[in-house]
Amino acid sequence: CIRGLIEFTNYCKNNCYYCGIRCSNTKAQRYRLTPEEILDTCAQGYRLGLRSFVLQGGEDPWFTSEKLVALIRDIKAQYPDCALTLSVGELPKEAYALWKEAGADRYLLRHETADPVHYQQLHPETQTLQNRLQCLQDLKDLGYQVGCGFMVGSPYQTTADIARDLKFIADFKPDMCGIGPFIPHKDTVFADFTAGTVELTCYLLSIIRLIHPPVLLPATTALGTIDPQGREKGIESGANVVMPNLSPRDVRAKYDLYDNKICTGDESAHRGHGVRTAAGNGQCHGLRAVYGCQGNGRYIALTHNGKACIRLQIHLRKGSDGQGGGIKTGVLRVNLRILSDGIIRIEGSLEIGICIPTQEDAITSGSLLIGRY
Repeated sequence: CIRGLIEFTNYCKNNCYYCGIRCSNTKAQRYRLTPEEILDTCAQGYRLGLRSFVLQGGEDPWFTSEKLVALIRDIKAQYPDCALTLSVGELPKEAYALWKEAGADRYLLRHETADPVHYQQLHPETQTLQNRLQCLQDLKDLGYQVGCGFMVGSPYQTTADIARDLKFIADFKPDMCGIGPFIPHKDTVFADFTAGTVELTCYLLSIIRLIHPPVLLPATTALGTIDPQGREKGIESGANVVMPNLSPRDVRAKYDLYDNKICTGDESAHRGHGVRTAAGNGQCHGLRAVYGCQGNGRYIALTHNGKACIRLQIHLRKGSDGQGGGIKTGVLRVNLRILSDGIIRIEGSLEIGICIPTQEDAITSGSLLIGRY
């Protein structure tokens, strides 16, 4: 799954000890996108073929419930075929209900740790694990697709803490789960703490995939920050979501949750692990592509003129994914050439096996995963 990430504000009323945009960090360069800028960013993502957007920000009091209702309605009105995920922190259930009614589909809220003692080691007393977990339950009760998650290798984290996190995920059964390595920020109290590792993060991604097979698992930006191949390793370990950064280039570096964060320049949504557009005549018959690795093969997500590649000639047959879900399999014949830099040209002929999960997310994203089997 490919989701365009829009980091729309780095103002935050909270003071989480590990976070670079905590309210007490006077060195943070604050910014706030206007609703018009957010809509323009969605338009850019839509032109790139993305059909799922994530609005992520600090708990910014300027963006009241009513302002977000208006923004959600505008996005869903202009892009009714797109899914919309929110990630704006802990709010009253009434606010979550308003946003759901306005059209929001999903909500990401990391639980951070399932141990209350560890939670208080990472947050001031005004923030509690009890309230965080209540918010997650409220979101689930309202019908959101809900995402939780935690940092791997966070300060004071023990093996027992990780076991509690895994047990919580197994019991809560989130639709999404975001885990990534802890990376210290120079302007926080944890500046001198050791970062988490790719190895443990990927190990835990694999465990989560096994204990909760349907879950959507992102290969996070933090993984790519501590290892140039981190996100690829995440995908090989069970991750199945990538979120290229769509935020305007002049604000990306300001959403500074941790030191040396990638996706602040050309390597974000328009290049690198994001969406690549075709070369040649610049049209490439309307094809756009994202490519990567999974297991021993490669995958390419294709859209055609902004719509799903399922519009191309595909001969399909129903099958089973082994988990009780339906899949469609078949062979797609496309005349294309994949160059070494990932750019696609229409040239030559290639026969590719395909496997399309019949889940709403896969269908509405306007993309197919095309793998080499």
